[in-house]
Amino acid sequence: MSKKIAILVEFNYEDLEVWYPLLRFREEGMITCTVGPEQGKDYLSKKGYPCKADRSIDSVKAEEFDALIIPGGFAPDYWRRDKRFVDLVTEMYQSGKPTAAICHGPWMFCSAKILAGKKATCFYSIKDDLTNAGAIYEDKEVVVDGNMITSRTPQDLPQFCKAILAQLKQ
Repeated sequence: MSKKIAILVEFNYEDLEVWYPLLRFREEGMITCTVGPEQGKDYLSKKGYPCKADRSIDSVKAEEFDALIIPGGFAPDYWRRDKRFVDLVTEMYQSGKPTAAICHGPWMFCSAKILAGKKATCFYSIKDDLTNAGAIYEDKEVVVDGNMITSRTPQDLPQFCKAILAQLKQ
C-alpha cells in the first residue's frame, strides 16, 4: 500500500507523537513526509530531539496526501496562529481523508472550525476548548468520527495509529 502521509512538525512538538507514527507507517510501506514552516529546518521537540522538515507548508497541497497527522506538545499553538496550516487541516478534512490529531493537536480542529457536533478526544487540559468549539468530548484512547481521528496522549499511540491505518486500508 503506497499511501502518502503528512505529519506536521514545529518547535516543541511531542517527541513520540511525531516519531511513533512516522516510523510505524514507514514500516507499513507508506511514504511519510514531515511538513513544517521551513523545508530542511530542524525543529526541536519538547525534549530537544530534532526533526527535519521534509517540506515547507508553502510547498504542499492537500491533494498530495492520503492522510494528515497533527501531533501535540506545544507545537499546535504555533500552527493554529498560521493560516497556511489551518487551511491544510481544513482542506484535508473536507476532502474526506483521514485527518488525525493527538494530545494538543485537536486545537487545530478548533481553529479550523470543524468540530461542531463531532465526537473527539484530546489531552484533558484542552477539553474545554474542544467543547467550546462544539465537539462532543469523549475520554477514550481513540475517537473516530468520520474521517476525524483523535487521541489523548502518547500512551494512546498504538490505538491512534491502528485507527488511521484502518481508514487508509479502506
